[in-house]
Amino acid sequence: MRIGILGTGTLAAGLGAGWVRAGHELVVAGRSQAKARELAERLGGGARAVTAREAVTGRDAVLLAVLWEGVEDMLGSAGAGEGLLAGTALIDPTNAVEHGVGVLVTGPGEAMAERIAKLSPGAHVVKAFHLFPAEMWTRSPGDGEPATVAICGDDPAALEVVGALVRDVGGVPAVLGSLDRARQLEEVAGFVIGLAFGGSDPNAAIPRVPSVVP
Repeated sequence: MRIGILGTGTLAAGLGAGWVRAGHELVVAGRSQAKARELAERLGGGARAVTAREAVTGRDAVLLAVLWEGVEDMLGSAGAGEGLLAGTALIDPTNAVEHGVGVLVTGPGEAMAERIAKLSPGAHVVKAFHLFPAEMWTRSPGDGEPATVAICGDDPAALEVVGALVRDVGGVPAVLGSLDRARQLEEVAGFVIGLAFGGSDPNAAIPRVPSVVP
């Protein structure tokens, strides 16, 4: 696939490395062109540093790998409001939460993914990759127990694209539902963050319930 990455941090690097390893074509953009070039060189595999607008043009998927505070500026730089992301799977891994507390800072009932969809008319937003640390995606597929990556979105084709990209980094995609379930996924991230910063193990707070096969 042709993948654009908006952002140059640890998640961009972790997922980017996995996708390069899987043979995808990557371009990277960020607020700093120097950091974008540095990340592209690190990723190898023909990855290139480009402008934000170029990173979203003609792509099968775009990863919005920035802190939630920088989402609006980055999407603005990419021309999202002008419809440049229309028809594209836009992956939202952001966690709009109060640092160290886990309380969501979006409005009552609002999901960050839904806000991103409003800022990107025509884009097929998929919530994904927001629960696990970036280091999870630097390991080779098959190394350790695969992580289940809960995703949600409104477009079936975009969900298939993102599901394939989840598998390419060793995860197992699990579609929770449409984008109106995104707030629920974001609350789960806040729950995990709150427990972890409070000194408790989030893994011990969730019962191991067997899956129900229809």
